[in-house]
Parts: sequence; C-alpha cells; structure tokens
Amino acid sequence: MFVCTTESKPWQVLEKSNKKGVQLTVGAEMQKIRGFGTCFSELGACALNNISQEEKKAFLDELFDEDKCNFNYCRTPMGASDFSLDFYSYNETDGDFEMKNFSIERDKKHLLPLILEGVKRQKNMQMFASPWCPPLWLKTRRAYSNGTFRMEKAYLDAYALYFKKYIEAYKAEGVPLVHICPQNEPCSNQVFPSCVWKGYELAEFVGGYLGKTIKDTGVDIMFGTINGPEGGDRFSWTRYSDYLGLAMQDEEARKYIKAVGYQWAGKFALPQTRDDYPDLEIIQTESECGSGSNSWWEMMQIAGLMRHYFRFGASAYVYWNIALEGDSSSTWGWRQNSLLHVVDGKGIYTPEFYLMKHYSHFVKRGAKYVLLKGEHASCCSAFRNPNGELIVVVQNPYKHEITITIEGDSYSIPANSIATITK
Repeated sequence: MFVCTTESKPWQVLEKSNKKGVQLTVGAEMQKIRGFGTCFSELGACALNNISQEEKKAFLDELFDEDKCNFNYCRTPMGASDFSLDFYSYNETDGDFEMKNFSIERDKKHLLPLILEGVKRQKNMQMFASPWCPPLWLKTRRAYSNGTFRMEKAYLDAYALYFKKYIEAYKAEGVPLVHICPQNEPCSNQVFPSCVWKGYELAEFVGGYLGKTIKDTGVDIMFGTINGPEGGDRFSWTRYSDYLGLAMQDEEARKYIKAVGYQWAGKFALPQTRDDYPDLEIIQTESECGSGSNSWWEMMQIAGLMRHYFRFGASAYVYWNIALEGDSSSTWGWRQNSLLHVVDGKGIYTPEFYLMKHYSHFVKRGAKYVLLKGEHASCCSAFRNPNGELIVVVQNPYKHEITITIEGDSYSIPANSIATITK
C-alpha cells in the first residue's frame, strides 16, 4: 500500500513509480514500539460535546478503532491540567494525611466519560497519568501555579497514598492504567498548575515513598514527564543528569523506574538516555502544541519531531489536544493545535490528525523501529511489524517531487507531503 497526504488532498492511495529513485537500505532493528495516542482533557471533552452525536461517534471510531487510527496508548491528567475548565485536585482537605476525603467525582462529568469512549473502542488500550499539581496543602505555597513540594515525611507519605487512591479509583472505573508519572514538567514554574521538583527530590519520592506504596497495583512508574534539558538561565538545573541521571544513581528509585517520559526540551536528552540506559524504555509524552492555526507547516514541524523521537529510542508517541473548539485556548491563554478543530458545531480533521494516522494506522504494537540508510533517510521512519511487514513513513519537505527506491520498488512522493509505504 502507498498512501499520501498533501495540504489539499488527504489520504490518497497512489501507485508505485517506474522512475529510478534514491536508494534506501534497510538496516538493524532497534526498540520495540508500544503505540500511539492522544491526551484527554476537560476542554477536549467539551469541544466534542459541541458537535452532533453522529459526528462525535465517527471521530472517536476513527481515533480508536483498530482498523483506523488504532490509538492504543493515551494520556490523562491526574487532577487539573492547563486544559481543565478550572484548577482542582482530588483532595483539598487540609491535613487529611490518610486521604479519607480523596475523590475523583469531578472527573465523572467530562473526563472519564471521554476516556471510557476510547477504552470501549480499543481493546488493547493502555493509559498513563501524571499530575500537574499536588493538593495545595502539600505545597510550600498554597497556589496551583508555581511552587514546590513540602519535602517532609508525612507529606511525602500522604502524596504516595494519593497516587495509590487514584490508581485504584481509575481502575475501578475501567481505565487500563499501565504507567504513572510523579510530575508533569518538574523543571518549570508555570502560571498553570505546576510544581517544581529537583532531581534528587524526585528520586527520594520515587525510591522512598511512591514505589513502595503502589508496587502491588500493577502500575509501573514512568520517570517523567521531563521537559529539560533546556537552554538559557534554567540550564544549570534542567540538565539531563540532574533528573534521570540522579534518579538512576539512587538504588531505591532505580528499582521502580520502568520508563522515562520526555516532552518539549526533553527531546535533547534522548541520545544521552539511549546511550546510558539502553534497556530503559523511552516514551514521548506530549507533542508540541503549535499556535492554534492547525496549519500545514506546523504539521510538517511535528513530522520532523516524530522522526527525531523514534530515531533516538522512543517506543511511543502521544499527541496533545484531542479536540479544541474555535479559537479557544488554555486556561492561561495559549491557543493550540488539535486533532479535531471544532468550528460552528462542525469538526474539521486537521493536518496533524492525518500525520498521526500515517503512523498509527500502519505501525502495530510490538513492531521494531528499523534504521534506514540512504540519501533521504533523515526524513523517513521505518518499522518492522510483528508479521514481518515493513512500514516506511516518508516526509517530503521540498517544493518538488522526490522518488525513493526501497527493496526493489520505487515511489514518487509529491511535493510537501507525508506518505506511508507498506511492503
């Protein structure tokens, strides 16, 4: 099969070419692929509730059905994110160290119903979750934005129990959690829900508290979501070694860390992670968000980002906004891209939707990433499915057609396009 998407014509089935193209050679098989997915949010759920039930059903079928996009590894916030309707946690009762007042009741209105729509369509669904912010009484300043955690035993014990309560509650609702992250973007103070942790603090929490508390839940710890290293004035405390390096040198923390999750500037740490810890699973946890224009050229940027993550060891790629309405923005005013753009009650499938489908429709869980060699290899991602089928996703960023030859067959890739070849 040979499928191509251009700016004006999505998902065209094309024929092989008789032209001679640049030769691509299949090389070694690398990391195993876990899957592809998106992130659930309250704003995403509300956007989908503003289209017709028929259109919503068709979109969710498209995302999660195994013979369509086949999204099978997705993310949900643990409490408020910057795409919640407002800020909240699951327990704002001061001093409730036993978490007697823990409740996910809020999530049953918007978030959980959307998650369960995905779960019922995707029999192989796996989920991961991360908090943006702990309950306010566990922080050094009582605000959802900015601040740090109270690194005292009673508070650390309570927070570990908070995670366990969350896992148990979500599993009871039928959500197949497989990974939990201790913190979303611990490198950054933000105006939205956030909490800064230094690397040695995360190591202490994971090794001394969280790992022991949730070890019997069947959910593994993903060390993430790490959004550094990063340049500028934050460099001294967002280096790769200041986060994963410190945690993996802590014997107790290392026992519980089964994966590491990177997003945004975390992409610069991929080569070091792969070299230092070749057996540690690397997961891309949040696609970069764009400007809200849902433009073709922003999609082409994400295409390069996807290739970078897989080339340097990622086992999964997770898109951010499932759907957004009109010119809506995050709670702090950032307009962002989405898979479905809802305008005047109608859903528009965006270029980034088709980009994700060019991977997720074809690459199956258990596939291996395959190295390619040749003149255009830097714009290609290749995978070997468990049944032996070769999948090659090709980005053509040029204003002219290019032709590639792989395993004896040639394919002409239209200008400014994304294509998938199956062999």
